[in-house]
Amino acid sequence: MMYEQQQLQNQMMMRVDLRNKKVDHGRETMEEEKLEIVDLSSMSLDSLPNPSLNLATICKLDLSNNNLQNIPESLTARLLNVVVLDVHSNQLKSLPNSIGCLTKLKVLNAAGNLLAFLPKTIENCRCLEELNANFNKLSMLPDNIGYELVNLKKLSVNSNKLMLLPHSISYLTSLKVLDARLNNLRSLPEDLENLINLQVLNVSQNFQYLETLPYSIGLLFSLVELDISYNRITSLPDSMGCLRKLQKLSVEGNPLVSPPMEVVEHGLHMVKEYLSDKMNAGHRSPLKKKSWVGKLVKYGTFNGSIRNHHSNSEEREGFIMSEYRSIDGLASPRYTGIFSPRHRFFSPKRIFTR
Repeated sequence: MMYEQQQLQNQMMMRVDLRNKKVDHGRETMEEEKLEIVDLSSMSLDSLPNPSLNLATICKLDLSNNNLQNIPESLTARLLNVVVLDVHSNQLKSLPNSIGCLTKLKVLNAAGNLLAFLPKTIENCRCLEELNANFNKLSMLPDNIGYELVNLKKLSVNSNKLMLLPHSISYLTSLKVLDARLNNLRSLPEDLENLINLQVLNVSQNFQYLETLPYSIGLLFSLVELDISYNRITSLPDSMGCLRKLQKLSVEGNPLVSPPMEVVEHGLHMVKEYLSDKMNAGHRSPLKKKSWVGKLVKYGTFNGSIRNHHSNSEEREGFIMSEYRSIDGLASPRYTGIFSPRHRFFSPKRIFTR
């Protein structure tokens, strides 16, 4: 036991990366304290050894793939210069409240644990740019998370038990990627248009819960990829016809009525044109299906029924038909094994060209 403790102490002392930073302030040159990367991943740790090095010198701490059930408050509070903290794939039921002391933290990976909530103090990590809390047991996010984490660029909370996203999410104006698939989402915040830099939005596989999308989703003018597959959505907001930068759209697994399937089958271009026309009509004069039959003839090979072969693939480019494997009783038995906490991933997407 003493030998193992000594080995851990030696590991803590290892300097994997040593950086001498020089900052030029006019005539004055100031050399910052040496910062270290400490890697304690995949060591079957049940608890953390008492470190003999100065924790304030660590810029990256990797504790992933262990058996940790908690991280001491006192240890976290002393990680004053940590920029990257990786604790994924442990047995953590909570994160220490002292995580709010990490004012320089930019990347936090807490995926693959047993977290039921995130500490409210995480709102103090205002330099945070990437937060990964996938594969936990989260039922909610801190109410004010969006008001405080103004530099957050990527938020990944897939495979949890979230029923809603807090209203403050719409204030994350730096956010580029939001991944909230495989939850229990009932709705999305109404003011999504404030997410002016959002490029990727994935709210797929909320199954029987998510039935509508807010009109503001069509005001996400930076949006490039949108995945809403495997929900209960019957109608896409007309405003989505304004998404000029949208290149990939995944809608399969929904009981869509508007746009109708004969439009959907002809790809993203036709979907956007349909929604634009419907929006311009202002719902005062309903679109005649007959007029759309003419457009389908123009862009495809419509002759009373949809033919998927020999169609114009250019018009369909960007329309995604994902090969997701559903879970929680909706998967075939041979696929259920791949969703264990240590081995859960999805099959790659492909462009719909059938």
